Amino acid sequence: MSEYLIDEPQAPQARFLFAHGAGAPMDSEFMQTLAAGLCEQGIEVVRFEFPYMAQRRSGGGKRPPNTMLQLQENFNAQIEQFAGDLPLFIGGKSMGGRVASLLANDSYAQGVVAGLICLGYPFHPQGKPEKLRTEHLLDFACPTLIVQGDRDPLGSFAEVNTYGLAEAIEIEWLADGDHDFKPRRASGFTQAQHWQTAVDKVAGFMQRFPGS
Repeated sequence: MSEYLIDEPQAPQARFLFAHGAGAPMDSEFMQTLAAGLCEQGIEVVRFEFPYMAQRRSGGGKRPPNTMLQLQENFNAQIEQFAGDLPLFIGGKSMGGRVASLLANDSYAQGVVAGLICLGYPFHPQGKPEKLRTEHLLDFACPTLIVQGDRDPLGSFAEVNTYGLAEAIEIEWLADGDHDFKPRRASGFTQAQHWQTAVDKVAGFMQRFPGS
């Protein structure tokens, strides 16, 4: 597989640098579906893999994620490569979104990044709600969209509403969705519907920005 997967519409309005989560690669069903959906709405989507995931793919076994510093350095290298000719939004699924969030504010201040997109943000480790990953999100200027299942075990509606996140952060809640946006059957929704809603919300968010 190539180093990048790029879904490119004929006349892209913006570019989304889209990082995977901790456990699934850049060509997972979630990543494929959202990338294809965004491309249909005029967004160029660039997917890449962090070093540990690329090593897994080349036969390196089930390696754990790199350190957070290494993940940030790798993501920063992607930003440097893909910034420039289109409004650039960065983000990802779960861990990928968290890594991007640690870079977004500085990159936005420098005029490099137009916004941040987090799909299922891991506000805390599962089963450890006291170990919050929100300190940097309390004073945050970069325009941000978080799409979150309202019963996500890494940050539910009831939990997140108490965090006091910065005004620059918008959250779109998916009814009865879990960390992968999957609702229970009794909810009346399907995972496919929630994935499409995520696509629509992300594309709409990007298109609200000047020049995008």
